[in-house]
Formats: sequence, C-alpha cells, structure tokens
Amino acid sequence: MKVQDLHQFKKQALQWAAKFDACCCLDSNDYADPYGRFDFLLAVGIDQSISEPAGAAFEALKSFYDTRPEWMFGLLGYDLKNETENLNSHHPDNLGFPDLFFFIPRYLLQIKGTTVEVLIGDEQEILQQIGQSTPGPEDMAIPPLKVCSRIPKASYIETVKQLQTHILRGDIYEVNFCQEFFAEHADIDPLAVYSQLNSLSPTPFSGFFKLHDKYILSASPERFICKRGNRLISQPIKGTAKRSADPEEDAEIRKNLQQDAKEQAENVMIVDLVRNDLTKNALKGSVKVEELFGIYGFKQVYQMISTISAELATGIHIVDALKNTFPMGSMTGAPKLRAMQLIETYESTRRGAYSGSFGYISPDGDFDFNVIIRSMLYNATSRYLSFQVGGAITYAADAEKEYDECLLKAAAMLKTLGQ
Repeated sequence: MKVQDLHQFKKQALQWAAKFDACCCLDSNDYADPYGRFDFLLAVGIDQSISEPAGAAFEALKSFYDTRPEWMFGLLGYDLKNETENLNSHHPDNLGFPDLFFFIPRYLLQIKGTTVEVLIGDEQEILQQIGQSTPGPEDMAIPPLKVCSRIPKASYIETVKQLQTHILRGDIYEVNFCQEFFAEHADIDPLAVYSQLNSLSPTPFSGFFKLHDKYILSASPERFICKRGNRLISQPIKGTAKRSADPEEDAEIRKNLQQDAKEQAENVMIVDLVRNDLTKNALKGSVKVEELFGIYGFKQVYQMISTISAELATGIHIVDALKNTFPMGSMTGAPKLRAMQLIETYESTRRGAYSGSFGYISPDGDFDFNVIIRSMLYNATSRYLSFQVGGAITYAADAEKEYDECLLKAAAMLKTLGQ
C-alpha cells in the first residue's frame, strides 16, 4: 500500500502498537544507509518470547531461534558482559530491564520509500486499526520533571583523573566512562516523549521499545552490528562536535573534527578493538576497515564513524556472531576486559539496557542492532526515568571538555524534558 503522509501514518501506527504488551519500532528517519534493508520496521504484540538473565542467556536465545527461525525482535542488556566475561554488576538497578529479551511478533509491518507492507498478520485488519488510531498533538506538553545528575561535576572530573592514572600505569588505553541523569516520580506519556525526542533529534537508529511497563525511547545514531548475507558490518562512533546554524562555521566544525588528532586516536583504538572482536567470527583474512574516520552530520552534532566488515566463517551460529562482539567496543574501551572492570569500579549506576542494544533477526538469518545511547529508559510502574551519557577517556582527554561533551550528548533529551 502506498502512503501519502508517511509522518502521520508512522504516528498512527505507533499509537496502535503502544497499546500492546510489547512492541519494537525501528526508524531510520530517512537517512541513507548502504547496509539498511528497511526505512521503518514495527513489530507488535507477543506470539512467543524469551527472557533470560545473564548466565546462559545467549545459549537460550540460540535454542529459541533454532526452534523457530522467524522474525524476532529483542534487547541485549549491557550486563550480558557478565556472561561473556568473568564480570559482575553490583550497582543499583532502578529500572529492571531483563538482561536478554526477544519476541516473535503477532504483527509486523515495514516501510520502504512510500510503500507499507504487512509481513505478519492480516493486512486489512491491521491497516484498519491503524487508521482508527488518534495520536496526540505534535506539541503535546510534557509535564516538567526534576532531572538530577547522579554525580556532581567535581566528582566526574576527579574520576576522569583517576581513570587517567590507570592509563598512565598501562592498565588501559581508553575507557568509556558514563554518568546518569534521572527523574523520580516521573509521570510521562512514553510515546509523546519519544515523538518529541525523535522530532528534535532524528537519527538513523532511533527506536521505541516497549516491554510491559518498561520503555526505551531512543535517538541512537549508532549501529552496533548488522549481518547482510555472509557479511558482518560494525560502525563504531568515537568523535563528536556540536553543529552550528551558520553554514561557514558548520563547515569549519566538520573539517576540524575530521582532522582532530585526539578524536582520531580515540576512534582508531576502538576500530582495532572491533577488528579483534570480528576475528572471532570471521573467515581468516576477511576483516577489513571499509571507512576510517568518516564524518557524518546529524541535526545537532557531527560524528566520526568508522566501518569495519568481515565475512562470517562457516559454522558460526548467528547468535554467536552477536555474543562474540558484545558488548560493543565503543561503549567499553581498550583492552575491553580491563576497561569493563574499571567501568564497574568507577561508575555509580548499573547500565542495564543502556549501552546494550536492540534490533531484529530476520527469517533468512540477517540481523541489525543499534547501540542504546542518546536514549531515555523509563519504568512506568516505579515512575523512574533515566538516561546516561559518556565519552572516551584517554590520557590526552581534558576532563572539563569531556564533561561538556556529556552535556552536549544529553542536550536533546534534556530539551525534550523541558530542561
């Protein structure tokens, strides 16, 4: 079916989907993507599902997929690291997302261009129900929230300096250090908040994920990993610069980011880490850096993005291809294991779903997963809303500038919440 007003159709479709116990929307926001298969995917309702804590979660997912290799959508929480490595998580968890959750949807529709196609379910019934949905107004007021920072600026700066002593000692080269912003007693309409966030900060890996009373409202610009045929592609982000409304200044900002030696050093460390992760899945000699230090423009920022690919080795299960690269290097550091140990030591909040991933696996064995950053997490029962932001800490990092970069990454979420 051809749709004249795609924006309105998406709003109505999400309004319909959000009434179900689970749904997953993946929206590219019309960004050109040579590796993308869809402009918009919407999975709705649970036919079958799996929810597992870290321990044997990937093996359980493998069995689940092998039993029914169909369309499935799901969440990989950061704390699955405790399964891939000998690690633990002791910080408070105020959100309660499962470590791993996947579901086979009752209904599934896709949009490519201006064409809507129902992949699972009765097309006439679904489109009729969507047509009867009445989304709220574009400028629907969001009640003011008291958003607090989990750690004061002075503590953030002191922690960065402590992490730099580990770098000086040779423990690590780089670590992704994150801080939490949160609101308690938050009564929000998750769909309205997501709609305004997506309007303010449209990104190629944005998404709305609902699991009962828990929500991920994501404006992610980053792909974790995708599989296309026998090829794996990962696109880590390291390097951020705020855009300007002035065209000449904006062009200068882009040029400066592209030539920034510090940002390049951060980026290449993660590229090397991702190359190493991909070798666990790859045909010998097939790991390639397709693009190094690519600069991509989004509505509010420029990002430095590199692209690494590999050919999947014979006999590697697609779930193992995910497990062997998880969690993503852009959100950990290098060396990966020691960086994750230090993250647990120096951060003050359990990451949970944050810096994990959500996405899909298709019946033909392809998959695509984002990185859960620039994302609000919300538990409607406890009325707790949280988002975390962070950045790469290297020996050359300036703690004040790193703090400012955190605020830049948080800007769209703070603005959405009226801050």
